[in-house]
Amino acid sequence: MTASLRLNRRPAPVPLPELPADVRLTNAVASAIYLLACGAVLVALVLWLSRAPMFQIRGVRVAGELQRVDAQTLRANAAPRLAGNFFSVDLAAARAAFEAVPWVRRATVRRAWPDHLQVTLEEQHAAALWQADERDDRLVNRQGEVFAANVGDVEDEALPTFSGPEGSAAALLSLYRRLQPLLSPQDMEIEQLQLSARGSWRVLLDSGARLELGRGSEEEVLARTQRFVRTLAQVTARYHAPLESADLRHVDGYAVRLRGVSTTAAATPGARPAP
Repeated sequence: MTASLRLNRRPAPVPLPELPADVRLTNAVASAIYLLACGAVLVALVLWLSRAPMFQIRGVRVAGELQRVDAQTLRANAAPRLAGNFFSVDLAAARAAFEAVPWVRRATVRRAWPDHLQVTLEEQHAAALWQADERDDRLVNRQGEVFAANVGDVEDEALPTFSGPEGSAAALLSLYRRLQPLLSPQDMEIEQLQLSARGSWRVLLDSGARLELGRGSEEEVLARTQRFVRTLAQVTARYHAPLESADLRHVDGYAVRLRGVSTTAAATPGARPAP
């Protein structure tokens, strides 16, 4: 018995006739007009959002561990520089406005729906006074950065004074943090730490004594200071006189001047100045 199978074949698609050139042109122009209209609506919507009173910034929420910055200071210094509403406010410009407030080191600003800004502030913490010829209202923070502030705000804090070329504050702070622990056992407190333009270090103590530490790397300066503090007590006890000055710029020893006495202490005879 033979079975026959019949396949139904779909007719091949008939290509659409090509539209006339004028019709194609009309369609293209209509599409362009539609896109332009959508763009115009979008621009109008953005302009409306940027001016709509319902989206005006109505408050600023401030976070951070703050001691010297208060709401009144922020209102007086940063608020007048904020422009735009929730959608149009320039966050970079807002951040700069808050960072221009005295005692603010860093600010992070973000939008908080629907009409607030959320600001997180990092406050400056003074580590030293910065002494310069042209300005006397600057401080050094714990990161070794120089910043402008009212020096009167730290009058009750026993801060050392740094002086040196511009850009040297971080090096001064680094040496101070390692130098002071060496001097503290001798009841010496650094009142001023100075770095000359030629790279020479000098310390003025709270007793009025002066230490010439000389030039060199931080490790070299610390090594000379360690040698000095190891034997200073013997020298001052022998002459029963307080220290007036010390010159540590020697390879094998140091020279000291005691009040009323002048002498030289050296590890070996013939100590010569360090370069």
